[in-house]
Amino acid sequence: MRISQGTFSFLPDLTDEEIDKQIKYALSNGWAVMLEYTDDPHPRNFLWEMWKQPEFDLEPDDSDTAMQDVHACRKAYPNHYVKVVCYDPRLGVQTSKLSFIVNRPDEEPGFRLEREESHDRTINYTLRPYVLDEPSGRRYGNEGGLTSQRDPAGVQDAMAGVDSPEHGKEDGASADDQPEAESDEGVGES
Repeated sequence: MRISQGTFSFLPDLTDEEIDKQIKYALSNGWAVMLEYTDDPHPRNFLWEMWKQPEFDLEPDDSDTAMQDVHACRKAYPNHYVKVVCYDPRLGVQTSKLSFIVNRPDEEPGFRLEREESHDRTINYTLRPYVLDEPSGRRYGNEGGLTSQRDPAGVQDAMAGVDSPEHGKEDGASADDQPEAESDEGVGES
């Protein structure tokens, strides 16, 4: 099943050239560009994880900066959904104007419809993604050992979070390396 969220969702996947044209269009309208990713693409899950802070001051000729972010996010999260979100920051508007998916997992298992009967013959229906049968970090072929929590500094620095197979590869460190906690010995003593 192909997830269809955002603009262009019923078209074949956009090429990098087509993505670049859409980003130039957004920038020519004065919209900020940001990237988001998720491994839970439920139709009501519209708050995905931010890759980094939005780019507010780019000109249409700076679309290569946004495309570098697209490539970096795809590399960090190859088995996640990645989308470009174009935000209109003008006073009185301040809303998303354009969003479209730029990366998908190789396999998209789809959703099942769960039916629950309750009082007075009321029937409640719920869409449940098959992918939620696996915990976060083991979805879409990921190896596991990953969490759904991302370091807030990673958003600022556009670094792969612990839920990325690329985590720890930016600076040559191992994913198992953990910084040592600072000692608080002597703190509070007079």
